[in-house]
Amino acid sequence: MRYLITGASGMLGRDVQAALGGRQVTALGRADLDITDLDAVVGAVRGHDVVVNCAAYTKVDDAETHEDAAYAVNATGAANLATAAASVGAKLVQLSTDYVFDGSASSPYPEDAPHDPISAYGRTKAAGERLALERNPGATFVVRTAWLYGAHGPSFAKTMLKLAASKETWGVVDDQVGQPTWTADLAARIVSMLDADVPAGIYHGTNSGQASWFEFARAVLDVAGLDADRITPVDSSGFVRPAPRPSYSVLGHGAWTAAGLTPMRSWRDALADAAGAGVLDTP
Repeated sequence: MRYLITGASGMLGRDVQAALGGRQVTALGRADLDITDLDAVVGAVRGHDVVVNCAAYTKVDDAETHEDAAYAVNATGAANLATAAASVGAKLVQLSTDYVFDGSASSPYPEDAPHDPISAYGRTKAAGERLALERNPGATFVVRTAWLYGAHGPSFAKTMLKLAASKETWGVVDDQVGQPTWTADLAARIVSMLDADVPAGIYHGTNSGQASWFEFARAVLDVAGLDADRITPVDSSGFVRPAPRPSYSVLGHGAWTAAGLTPMRSWRDALADAAGAGVLDTP
């Protein structure tokens, strides 16, 4: 099997490279491949059996005023990769997000829940899902994820540790709930999914359980051996940003069970192992 990773220089892309260690892998970052260029994409995909698309426009707030730019990467780019994959009979793994939902649920979103994005970023990622599934039917795997942290990029977890080094106390919102997810766990799950030859379709690639940002922040300090009581809960109304955030981003994992795989492990277990591996260390 020959694998192509797009967005390979990002936090998840680098962990996917590691998870595919020892295999035939082509890793292309943004400087190597513009996924909005169909001709370039067709040339890059040729000769590969699997494409893992980690490329994305992820500036959630900027997307509110630059939706066309976000759409070009998140939707048109996904469509181009799906078209190219279909032309050579390749599988496509399209990474997506909890932002395709509005966050008004009170129980985990199932994989077949209808799209209802409340931000430009969410709209462009939802469009990318639809186009990828349409252009490469029967061979596209949409993997939605959320609240990522990892060794190779900035993250909320690392920000909390930087604040701990400079502040005595600070506040973190306690009214937005989701699933902290370690990119190494997600990368391993993508590879195990492909190796198990599960049916194409939509899967939720998040660590199990749930937490508010406040709970996550306290857990980060706990695993670092710091005093978590330095963090206080606050309401998100005091942190107004251009793009609205879903208040409830917990994703259900029924598709893994149906495909014969267990859901990803708990976010607390993943965080403890990530900390032990030095993933949360800041320069």
